[in-house]
Amino acid sequence: MQAADIDIRATEGLTSEEADRRLRAEGPNELPSAKPRTWYEIAWEVVREPMLLLLLAAGSVNFLLGEPMDGVILLSFVVVVMAITFYQEGKTERAVEALRDLSSPRALVVRDGVQRRIAGREVVRGDTVLLAEGDRVPADGVMLDCSNLSIDESLLTGESVPVRKRGCGGVLDMGAPGGDDTPFVFSGTLVVKGQGVCLVRGTAAQTELGRIGSALNKVEPQRTRLQLEVGVIVRRVLIIGLLLCAIVVVVFGLTRGDWLKGTLAGITLAMAMLPEEFPVVLTVFLALGAWRLSQRHVLVRRMPAVETLGSATVLCVDKTGTLTQNRMTVRDLLVAGESYTIDEQTLPERFHEVVEFAVLASPVDPFDPMDTAFKALGQRYLADTEHLHSDWTLVREYALSEHLLALSHVWRSPDGNDFVIAAKGAPEAIADLCHLTPEQCVALDMRVAELAD
Repeated sequence: MQAADIDIRATEGLTSEEADRRLRAEGPNELPSAKPRTWYEIAWEVVREPMLLLLLAAGSVNFLLGEPMDGVILLSFVVVVMAITFYQEGKTERAVEALRDLSSPRALVVRDGVQRRIAGREVVRGDTVLLAEGDRVPADGVMLDCSNLSIDESLLTGESVPVRKRGCGGVLDMGAPGGDDTPFVFSGTLVVKGQGVCLVRGTAAQTELGRIGSALNKVEPQRTRLQLEVGVIVRRVLIIGLLLCAIVVVVFGLTRGDWLKGTLAGITLAMAMLPEEFPVVLTVFLALGAWRLSQRHVLVRRMPAVETLGSATVLCVDKTGTLTQNRMTVRDLLVAGESYTIDEQTLPERFHEVVEFAVLASPVDPFDPMDTAFKALGQRYLADTEHLHSDWTLVREYALSEHLLALSHVWRSPDGNDFVIAAKGAPEAIADLCHLTPEQCVALDMRVAELAD
């Protein structure tokens, strides 16, 4: 489908027949995933580790030398490590399946001119999707039209602040994620404010999220530094042990003529050289580390990752916002040049009005962290006052735009006699709406800079 073939003014959406045809031809809208590993593949990956091979060798030799108890003890460590690995793998696979379900949410589409709620995996290229606050975008696309739309794209960009979206204006080619006032939306991102109509341009592996998944599936796990060093130690011990064993067997056989006893003596010497505690400590402690991490809801798919994580001494991030809980709290209020720091005390009456209008300028059912903070502040301090208006009707919303960085709500009282406009936004936008004098604007800018510092 070329951009020129699409009438962006059409509201009928795809027909059911066309959607079914595309679903069969292009496949479901699901993230590409690697084939789950079988139990014997997991077991082989664990067993071929040098430390476990050393344990298996030591346990087997103990059995050959007639010391079954020592052999059982050594092999029991192998069983423990295998059990923990299988447990971790099971939990990880269930978590991956849950993430896969998250990446394929339900979607509200227009089919045959009728709105339908379908599974995200059934969305196809060319679908018209309706997005609203709280929705997860089911596929990559361009916005045909939107109102006050902001989307959290941190999944793709790492930016914790939502970005504003606008209509495409007839340009249907996809662009890169990130940045304000773009018409592009991406699979897996979250609508935090507003609503809009989206035309799907890519699904499954053709989305930004799908390309990341495909690249991750091609990554081959590399051996850690500990694994490399342990492999070198095991090879050296093995070579030295075999060399000394051969020397003892030859010398014993040539000097005493008893080759069988010479062989047993050589094996005994080789066993004495094996550092049995070394593989036990490394394998069991890595397994225990993975177990302890799982208790803190961190899944370790491969035990060597514990060693890599433990060796980290510095964690570098681009900003603190990426590591926060995505929640906000109102800390300071400023009214007519007077500031007030929120504490456990009762809010003074002179600050009630600014909290009242902060609530009125926010959605009734907020999703954005800032809107949620305003509503929580109002419920906490204005619950028993006349400043909360649950019976008022929202008549109109003037959305935030690139021309005016402010959001305005028009409210009507129950009797229909009073209309109130509440606005919030950038300081310069609010100053413009309130028709402040140049002197008042300068004073406002100084207080804003002071609070920002």
